[in-house]
This record gives sequence, C-alpha cells and structure tokens, in this order.
Amino acid sequence: MTTSTQQPLALITGVGPGVGSSLVRRFAAGGYRVAMIARDTARLAELEAEVPGAFAMPCDVTDVTALKQVVEQIGAPQVIVHNAVGGSFAPFLETDPNTLRRNFEINTMALLNLAQMVAPAMIEAGEGAIIVTGNTSALRGSPNFAGFAPTKAAQRILAESLARDLGPKGIHVAYLVIDAVIDVPWAREMYNKAPDDFFIQPNSIAAEVFHLAHQPKDAWTFISEVRPYREKW
Repeated sequence: MTTSTQQPLALITGVGPGVGSSLVRRFAAGGYRVAMIARDTARLAELEAEVPGAFAMPCDVTDVTALKQVVEQIGAPQVIVHNAVGGSFAPFLETDPNTLRRNFEINTMALLNLAQMVAPAMIEAGEGAIIVTGNTSALRGSPNFAGFAPTKAAQRILAESLARDLGPKGIHVAYLVIDAVIDVPWAREMYNKAPDDFFIQPNSIAAEVFHLAHQPKDAWTFISEVRPYREKW
C-alpha cells in the first residue's frame, strides 16, 4: 500500500469483540500499525496488550473534536476502516427520531468527517484506502429497521460519492455489504438452534476487508458482498 520503509498505519473504528477485533488482528498480521478507535477503553487495553503494533485511541466517533485529535496524534494512515455502527430495531411508530439521528451521526457523519480528515494526505501521496463495513440495510429497508436502514443507505451513497471523487486521485474507496448474521455471542444466543454454517465468521469479514484494501489499481471493487453459502438473497 505504501512506498515508505516504515510500517504502514491503519485506523479502524468500531473495535468491538467481533469484526472490529478481527480487523485489528488481520491488519497487524499484515504488517500494519493499527490505531484502534472505540469507546470501551477496557477492551482496547486488552487488544493493545495482545496484538503487537496495535494501540488504543479511545474515542466516540460522533465527537468531531476528539476524532480530529486522534487523527492529528497518530499521523497519516494509509488505510481507514469505518466499522463503527449505530443500530436500533423497532416498529417505525415506536422509533425515537433521536435514535435515527444518533445512528446517522455514527454511520454516516463519522465517515464524512474521517474522510475529510485523512483524504488530503492520501491525495498528496497518491494512494490510500477507505473501506466501509455495511450490511443488508444499506440496500433495503425492512420492517423494524426505520431507525437504522436509512443511515446505512446514506452511508453507502456517501461512500460511492467518495469513491467517484477520490478514485481518480489514487484512493480506493470500497463498501462491504455483510449480508449475514455475524458469529458473536449475542447472535449465538439469539439464534441458538442455528447450525455453525448459518453464521459468518468475523475473521472471514476481516480477510475480505484486507483484500479490498490491497486490490491493484487496475481492478478495484466498490461494492463487495459477503454471505454464507446457505444465506438466501
């Protein structure tokens, strides 16, 4: 990704116990220093101790000032992965408008703010990657998703606008649609009768994100979709 002799830097938001942690491990294994953003300082501290090259930058992605301070402190990343997600699930008549607003701040506005902070250095370098993790709600609105799906659809469209703007300048923007139930403890509890191959593994998602971030310039993907082979679509 970078022509520098130093280790490249990746910035990952939404470092939770599932996909976020797997992303950290995959990029660290790929030779990156990894700046980890999340609000859970204890989890970040555990990963920092476990994964060489990973370091905690506790931050709420909706706090623009704090986010800017993180970017200024770590320097120019070669890869950004916006994995932070705000979700809610209820009938639309029971959806608090403030919930939709909060999810929009996390899913969409944080992407815009991050991109504006890191893109100038990427443009100057003539390379870089901004990868966004999405899900099925980015493509359709389902019942009980009124407080969530609009924000993921907006996120996808924003990512497309970034891709069309930044692509000719050498920066790869890609959107990964995760059309699956991710194998995390709460999902296992919710779908306790489901077979193992019903779930998608966080490590498999991380592998696809890493692949997207390293595609050659003659074969870039914008929309990538991953789902278990049993998943209906």
